[in-house]
Amino acid sequence: MTTDITTGTMRAGETGPARLGFGLLMDMPWGGGSLGRRGVGFVETDDGGDITPRVRAFAERHGDDFAYAAFAYQPRSRATPRAADYVRTYDRFFQALPAGLGRAFHQTEFNMGTPERYDRRPAAEFTNELAARYGFRWVVEDLGIWNLRGYPLPYPLPPPLTEPGLEIATRNVAETAHLLELPLHVEFPGFTEGGSFVLGHLDAFGYFRRLADDAGVHVTLDVGHLLSYQWLRGRTGRHMVDDIEALPLERCRELHLSGCQIVKGKFRDLHHGVLLDEQLELTEYLLPRCPNLLGVTYEDPMFRDDGRLVEKSRRNYGRLKALVGAWRDGTT
Repeated sequence: MTTDITTGTMRAGETGPARLGFGLLMDMPWGGGSLGRRGVGFVETDDGGDITPRVRAFAERHGDDFAYAAFAYQPRSRATPRAADYVRTYDRFFQALPAGLGRAFHQTEFNMGTPERYDRRPAAEFTNELAARYGFRWVVEDLGIWNLRGYPLPYPLPPPLTEPGLEIATRNVAETAHLLELPLHVEFPGFTEGGSFVLGHLDAFGYFRRLADDAGVHVTLDVGHLLSYQWLRGRTGRHMVDDIEALPLERCRELHLSGCQIVKGKFRDLHHGVLLDEQLELTEYLLPRCPNLLGVTYEDPMFRDDGRLVEKSRRNYGRLKALVGAWRDGTT
């Protein structure tokens, strides 16, 4: 038996899910990005919006590297999102990539980790309308607190690691999955020291398994997020794989890798495109332990105006691409 790539249902006579392979996820802010990511994102135009020339150059140079692509939702304004206000721009994002690529969507509006009351129906309706237009295979969002009382946070906080926090988050996730017309992948939250803080004392790996099992959802494991939690607990070096099996690995459909860095002994999830060796090592450890995995996603590449990846990122990008290719082809 295997799980259908789109619906999550099981089909008889098969031994495992179809492997998509290597994927791309890009954060696409409006206004063309800022600081080190200047020129990466969406820009306003008279005819509905477009991607920046820098993004188009990257798509032309590296689009063929990937089997599927996604971008993270960024609000265009403070108004309730309407698909009609975004599709012209989103059309151009996917048109810049090779035809036939699988498509997915990273939401940031479900706010599934919050203990506050939160109406997810507008975000779900918006997502369902986009999914019908673009054929998204799944939608993913970190299990985090993305905003409080309507105010967005600079970095999503993990949910309270308490029994009441787990009960509320599980209910939030189940509600979100029910509202959606496509599979929901819940992403293990980040624990970047100095970028977020943790409330409660439950083990995050066991917490995440209980939530996924009780809500009955697929999960995404961000390798940097896993390492950030291990670093927080002092589990580095060969100990970075300690307790990994406590996670719902059989529910994992996607791995994420974004640029990370160790700064003065603390783990930083910087999204600067440069992968740590430890991220590749943990990915290699996880691949045979996630039997229903669909793909491995490189998140937020950093690239020049001509679309070439920044020099520091190229070595481990190449290593990751080769590792995922071998996994997809069944040669590892």
